[in-house]
This record gives sequence, C-alpha cells and structure tokens, in this order.
Amino acid sequence: MLSKEEKSTLNHEFWGEFKNMMRGNASSINTKINWLNYPTHLKHTYLRLIFDSKEASICFDIQFRDEEIRSLFWEQLLELRALIDNSMGAETKWIEHLETNEGLIISRLKWESSDLFLTNKKDWKKAQLFFKKRLLEFDLFYQEYKDVLINLIK
Repeated sequence: MLSKEEKSTLNHEFWGEFKNMMRGNASSINTKINWLNYPTHLKHTYLRLIFDSKEASICFDIQFRDEEIRSLFWEQLLELRALIDNSMGAETKWIEHLETNEGLIISRLKWESSDLFLTNKKDWKKAQLFFKKRLLEFDLFYQEYKDVLINLIK
C-alpha cells in the first residue's frame, strides 16, 4: 500500500502528463480549454476526472442543493439520454441519487474503466487515452446542448 505522499506524487505526475497531452486540443467550438477543470458554465454542475487505485472515470455531477431544481435538471438530461448515450463511446451510468462522502445527495452521469489504476504506471497511457476520448466526446455533446441545460435553470 502506498503512503499518502506517494499517492500524491503519482497523482501530480499523471495529471501533469495528461495536461501536456491535452494542451493542443481545442474545444469542439474551437476555443482553448482547461480540460482538467472543464467549464460547464452552470453553477452546481461539474465534470470530474477520477483516477485512483479503484478506477478511471469521468463524472458529470449535478449538485443543486434544491432537490426540485436537481430533479428538473435530471429530467431534462433524461430527455437527452439517447443523444448522450450515442455521443459517448462508453456505457453511461445514470445515477439519480448518490450520497457523497460529505453527505450531499447529487445526481451523476458516469463513464468508467475499472481496469485502469493510478498505482500501475503501465496503465497510464491507456488511462490518458480513455480520458482524452471521453472528454472530447463529452465536449462535443455539451457544446451542442449546453444552452438547453443552462436556459432550463435561468
């Protein structure tokens, strides 16, 4: 088992390499983008990249504290389900109610690869390609439909 410092070093190293790999990739609307902090332009929605000793995953988290707004947003995502599922090259896990470690109830769309691990450097290239492909697929979908989602909450 790795120490906290060793995990931190691996994490920093992996994401630094990934950031360099993504540097030349513009958004589908041809704008420069920080892929590690994907801008959803909508408060309480986040695209999270997770790579640890359990999995590699990308999660679109819906974290509105008002349950009615979160449910309304979730319903709109369900209306776009076929488009989302067809846009992404991996299975989408639809999780309407997920309790976070902090005790918040959120909704999440998740794309994962459970056979890639941060602790195995041999997995890093595959993980970077997984993240790159999923991010570009998500971006293509999100840029096309973000106005629908943003206007829903305004």
